[in-house]
Amino acid sequence: MGSRLVEQLGVDNVAGTAATALADRIRALILDGRLTVGERLPSERALALELRRSRSTITRTYGLLEADGYVSRLHGGSTRVTLPHGRTAAGADADDDAIDLSIASMDSTPGLYDATVRSLPRLAALRGTSGYSLRGLPELREAVAQRFRDRGAPTSADEIIITSGALNAVNLILTAIGRRGERALVEQPTFPHALEALHRHGYRLVPTPVDVDGWDTRHLNETLLGTRPHVAYLIPDFHNPTGATLPDDERSRIVTTARNVGTHLIVDETTAELDIDRGWAPAPMAASGPNVITVGSMSKIAWGGMRIGWIRAERSVIARLLAVRPSFELGTALLEQCIAVELLDDMPALTSHVRRRLRAGRDAVERGVSGIAGFRMPSTPGGLSAWIDIEAPLSTSLSLAAREHGLVLPPGPRFTTGGVLERRLRIPITLPPERTTEAMQRLALAWEDVRGGAHSRTHELRHTAVI
Repeated sequence: MGSRLVEQLGVDNVAGTAATALADRIRALILDGRLTVGERLPSERALALELRRSRSTITRTYGLLEADGYVSRLHGGSTRVTLPHGRTAAGADADDDAIDLSIASMDSTPGLYDATVRSLPRLAALRGTSGYSLRGLPELREAVAQRFRDRGAPTSADEIIITSGALNAVNLILTAIGRRGERALVEQPTFPHALEALHRHGYRLVPTPVDVDGWDTRHLNETLLGTRPHVAYLIPDFHNPTGATLPDDERSRIVTTARNVGTHLIVDETTAELDIDRGWAPAPMAASGPNVITVGSMSKIAWGGMRIGWIRAERSVIARLLAVRPSFELGTALLEQCIAVELLDDMPALTSHVRRRLRAGRDAVERGVSGIAGFRMPSTPGGLSAWIDIEAPLSTSLSLAAREHGLVLPPGPRFTTGGVLERRLRIPITLPPERTTEAMQRLALAWEDVRGGAHSRTHELRHTAVI
């Protein structure tokens, strides 16, 4: 098995790359959080063999990284990841003027305060209980189940567990049903922290392509049939980051194929309610078969600070989830659950607010992109972001250059396995329009630097979390 460094770089993506450019790629991985401080890198000889490059090229690459403080080397010993002196996460946070495009999330809904006030009597009534809520409050589970029923998937409250966010839900599922060493089918690109969770649970990732025009469903179904993965992680509504939506007929076909080969489908619906002007509403994949385990969240429609998510699954899976959950948490905070009940009781107002905010953000990004030569923004009918084509494989270089202009920008490869999609950038449509306008002006300046051959090799790129 190859090293983690080469897995992140992708052999084909660095073929013929000079030492300076290779050092920049590795630096971006470090600052992006994909290589961790203290992690041991391959020896010069081993890396040269893996990348099919000369030993002198690798020696110079490591030398450049060491000179800038991104690795430490012991003569005849190991090479380990470091950060330059004085560059800490706290120091990065002190840059109040920086605009962080690694976070695709809006501020709280205007109704959050009133919902919090209304929730207090419900919370007070729970004071006589233990305060632990392994399944979740019955009224919240029923409210979530009703959302599924309204969308065409018959669901009872017994098929719902309330979690501390969607990523918490994914980790709970993998803890309960995961099998180390098995295959997991994932979209390419996809949500980075889901890839990390699957890696952490020991899965071997098998990618299937998604673009702004949608899925290659023939490839997806043939991959399911050919590799018979244990799990598949899909985002069928306003896919993160491409914004695509999977058609109804393809949903049922994928669910059937997965059921026939014994694959658990983990369907992430975190973005399902983020409709601007799609013009149609697909049925949830949960309506097509019992092998679908659905994850949802309040974070994108209400506020990221509300750590409320849920899992919908058949009762046998729910029982397995409840059996393992106490090993790492004893339930979800009651106050957030009480607030969520109030918010879900007024979904029309909530989704109307989200639609207005996303439309304004999308329009601001579109205006900014139109002023950058070579950039192309696809149709974006909803979701969190626009998946921008930048015309040339310079996404990582642009991300590094953007720091000089106070812009935190995850490169396209951050959303992939193997370091591909260097022509792409994810630009959130969730910021206030005036902040987006400023961000796009900074992006234009960074693009001028990259196209002119100048980019930073010393500024940090702080976005270990991509949301």
